[in-house]
Amino acid sequence: MPIAITPALLAELAPNGTLTAAINLGNPVLAQRGPDGQPQGVSVALAKALAAELGVTLNMRTYDAAGKVFADLEQGAWNLAFLAIEPVREAQIAFSEPYVLIEGTYLVRQDAPYQHVGQLDQPGLRLAVGKGAAYDLYLSRTLQHAELVRADTSAGAVDQFIEENLDAAAGVRQPLQAAADADPRYRVLDGAFTAIRQAMAVPRGCDKSAEFVRDFIERCLRQGFVRAALLATGQSDVSAPR
Repeated sequence: MPIAITPALLAELAPNGTLTAAINLGNPVLAQRGPDGQPQGVSVALAKALAAELGVTLNMRTYDAAGKVFADLEQGAWNLAFLAIEPVREAQIAFSEPYVLIEGTYLVRQDAPYQHVGQLDQPGLRLAVGKGAAYDLYLSRTLQHAELVRADTSAGAVDQFIEENLDAAAGVRQPLQAAADADPRYRVLDGAFTAIRQAMAVPRGCDKSAEFVRDFIERCLRQGFVRAALLATGQSDVSAPR
């Protein structure tokens, strides 16, 4: 049985009858601009379904980078977000279980000597990354030798890799593969340096919201809603946990 929708829950999650959801367009696996210019994708579908279940209005605030979503938390700019589970975020954010698993990997030049992600952590190598993205946070913790060069957005990291002749661009496999498909001078490495666990998120301390959102995501996964939403926007090569 779904958790009961109470006035206390609504006051936390949808104050004044409006659910304000942060939508990160910087990760095209999760959200994209549709033909009409409006946001679409699995995170948009989940936000709409949650608002409908709560019986409230949905206000979508769009961002071009996950780091900017996280930065806006302190401003109280949103009640719900879609972010990767990362330890550095968990002090301020309560996450649902993951609803999508995404590989983090590297884009390199076609003639680069690297064949696997593990070969990129070498002294002197410079890797472009979107500032504050899940893979930035992960690589900041785990790289021992290579240097990270941060762009404002993940798309900007690919541009910076090309323009500044860096050694690789780190990011989500699907958009990196799209960049490689568009230009034969580049390729995506085999393997992944991490599996990025994308989840629904609410501000830490909103305990009623956190409990409801966890239950909501579990039901959406069990019922096949997430898989259907991914397929509806062409994301057939993305893994949902169930």
